[in-house]
Amino acid sequence: MTDGARMASLLLRVVSKCIDFILILAAAEALPKAGWLAGLGYLLISDGLFEGRSIGKRLTGLRVVSGSGKPCSIKDSILRNSTLGLGVLLWKIPFVGWIFLLAVIVLEFIILLGSKEGMRLGDEIAKTSVIETAEAVGES
Repeated sequence: MTDGARMASLLLRVVSKCIDFILILAAAEALPKAGWLAGLGYLLISDGLFEGRSIGKRLTGLRVVSGSGKPCSIKDSILRNSTLGLGVLLWKIPFVGWIFLLAVIVLEFIILLGSKEGMRLGDEIAKTSVIETAEAVGES
């Protein structure tokens, strides 16, 4: 974690990921054939956008940083979101895909709760962490 940075709260992390999942679902509904793939693509690269901030993280004032303290790159984002991406990829398989995605989300949440560093499985894989920033959308 970077010097002076504060580990992101669990509530803000959950809210920001929910916002991102709402965007993914909206894309899937708006464009039935291509929206699901667009949503999956967004999920994978989202934390590498806007200097380490997905749209959900921008709105909640969070940022994903690498172990060196630099904003998350697209490569880091793909690595950290690959577990969730696999669940979304399998979502199209009725029942089995849904259970797999739910299991991935629960596993990620349990690991996050048990981590002193506030890292979920995706963060462990990509060597990233989520921090609170001074600026959220609408703040000066």
